Amino acid sequence: MNLAIDIGNSASKAGVYSLDKKEYITYSDRPDNSFVEEIITEYPVKRAILSTVRKGNPIFMDILEDARIATLILNHKTPLPFTLRYESPETLGTDRIAAVAAAHNMFNDTNVLVIDAGTAVTYDLLGSDNIYLGGNISPGLQMRFRALNEFTGRLPLVSKSDSFGNLGVNTVDAIRSGVQTGLIFEINDYIRILKNKYRELKVIITGGDGAFLSDKLETRHMLIPDLVVDGLNYILNYNAQTY
Repeated sequence: MNLAIDIGNSASKAGVYSLDKKEYITYSDRPDNSFVEEIITEYPVKRAILSTVRKGNPIFMDILEDARIATLILNHKTPLPFTLRYESPETLGTDRIAAVAAAHNMFNDTNVLVIDAGTAVTYDLLGSDNIYLGGNISPGLQMRFRALNEFTGRLPLVSKSDSFGNLGVNTVDAIRSGVQTGLIFEINDYIRILKNKYRELKVIITGGDGAFLSDKLETRHMLIPDLVVDGLNYILNYNAQTY
């Protein structure tokens, strides 16, 4: 069995796979090995892949090494089933690479836009020639709310809610409507512009706020919450002869 671990800015997610079949998925905000230890106690994991957006040595490596599980730490030099066209590949987040890999697995030879709405919102484009063409990074919902609170003297910290309109009638409503509507406009316009340039563009949204934003978007898209770990498993299988 394969174990795919995505260490994000706010939490970690792990998936257990039997080849391409997902057997188990879990989340954790615990910064200790118990998260992984519970998985490898329950499942006969033979290989693992790890993606992290944090600096320093990846957490969970000690427990994987002690269990003698062959582990691939994803980076820009890892063999991929598509080509990276990026001027600084060493700075490209491995979660973004994994998400694009999952999109490639689903829609080979197709233009695909991947939107990952988490701590940051990332936009990544895979061309129909299987070349990663680049993408953009924007503040996520919580980061926008926090910025208004931390960089002003009197604005309160507001959280997301499905209850919002186009115009706020009080300060909390104004912040919530401004932040949420602004991000929705941003995503819709990215999709519109890229659809005009790349024919038959498929759109996938994922990330912690993906489900919250999905039903508020204008354009047809797919919501795939486990896209990054699915992509990690795909990359691990692609490198099966080595790991």
